[in-house]
Amino acid sequence: MGSSPPTTLIVIRHGETVWNQEMRFQGHGDSPLTARGRAQANALGNRLQAMRIDTLISSDLGRAWETATIIAGYTGHTIQSDPRLRERHYGVLEGLSAQEILEQHPGVYQALITEDPDYVIPGGETHRQHYQKNIGILDAWANTTPGTTTALVAHGGVLENFFRHVAHLDLSQPRCVLPANASLSIIQYGAFYGSTRWVIKTWGDAAHLETLENATRRKQSG
Repeated sequence: MGSSPPTTLIVIRHGETVWNQEMRFQGHGDSPLTARGRAQANALGNRLQAMRIDTLISSDLGRAWETATIIAGYTGHTIQSDPRLRERHYGVLEGLSAQEILEQHPGVYQALITEDPDYVIPGGETHRQHYQKNIGILDAWANTTPGTTTALVAHGGVLENFFRHVAHLDLSQPRCVLPANASLSIIQYGAFYGSTRWVIKTWGDAAHLETLENATRRKQSG
């Protein structure tokens, strides 16, 4: 690696929400964190307070902002808002379960599962539109803030788009990463192996949730 220190992004998925639990499409729609989601965010905040973080930025959607607020209680950061970190807008599908979508919008469901990146969800946006917004975040950080570490609180679809960009995956390929709620992923921009680029350092790290999950399993089995 070259002499200039890398730019580091710690990308966080928000804690579990009511709609996550009910398996409903969220998008720009929103639901609050569950008790478990808040416990996840507290476990994550406890871990992050031991890490050097220069800036904390969050999607402006409620579930991400709630997660970031809990984290900030541990790290002491003032949260900055960036709407480019929003989840994809799922239009008429938001708030619905897969079964409800099949019943109410069967044509939309069939179009969605074709993985066409340019399909416009009625009332929503295409995968490509969402991807381009998200990647604008990475473009803004590349080469501008060497040596800094920024934590971004976002959504599953945003993490997917970051992964696709860094791994050079085509948008027509099905989703291949499923980061857990309140997991963290680390990507860096710098000189690696003879070229300057983004690389994945850590993906979907949820080690801080193990104690929480073990306690849940013990309670369920007891």
